[in-house]
Amino acid sequence: MRNTSQLTLSVQLADDETFSSYLSKSNRSVVSQLQLFIEQNQVTKPNKPNSFYLFGLTGVGKSHLLHACSSFAADLDKTSVCLSCAELLLLSVEVLDGLEHIDVICLDDIQLIANNKLWQQAIFDLYNRVIEQNNCLLISGDQSATQLGLTLPDLVSRLSWGLTEQVKPLDDEEKVSALQYRASKRGLTLSIEAANFLLKRLSRDMGNLIASLDILDKASIREQRKITIPFIKDVLHLT
Repeated sequence: MRNTSQLTLSVQLADDETFSSYLSKSNRSVVSQLQLFIEQNQVTKPNKPNSFYLFGLTGVGKSHLLHACSSFAADLDKTSVCLSCAELLLLSVEVLDGLEHIDVICLDDIQLIANNKLWQQAIFDLYNRVIEQNNCLLISGDQSATQLGLTLPDLVSRLSWGLTEQVKPLDDEEKVSALQYRASKRGLTLSIEAANFLLKRLSRDMGNLIASLDILDKASIREQRKITIPFIKDVLHLT
């Protein structure tokens, strides 16, 4: 991923997690809003929002969309960074120092800091610095801002200040299309029948489905076999 800012922690985005690979008709307006938000970065106009809160259930593709935002920013020659709160919690809050100078900052899974007052204060302070620099801050969570269980009222208020969009779950047809697209990016052919078999036998969470596809990909390379339903049964131990 080019133009991604280098921090004191490892930041690596999936090459196939872009807006074009987010195959969800029901979330097209969300994608359009995110693109417009990033394009308008550094534009000076009254009441321009500097933050975007994205929320939805686990597995709807919030991480994918944040990675896509970072990739889109890079395509526009903007600096960007995408970080997970799961990783940030293992570090000192000082890792956020200076992030406000990056054009587009993405923070994933803010619900993970619900019981951490230190990190809540640090992200609130980052909000204020980003606004001063007129840059963009995108944050994702699994609930609306008021339902996250955050104990810092000022942070809840900040999450509600800017743009807010809820990501809708993909339907089965969209999940099949997404699986086939991911398979094709790996040089694999995944039939509709095989994709539907995965949906019926596995968790419908897209993260789990993609993880299973990765397992099948490696097994297919190792055994030099196509991904058929019998092959899926054999590798994933399904009936």
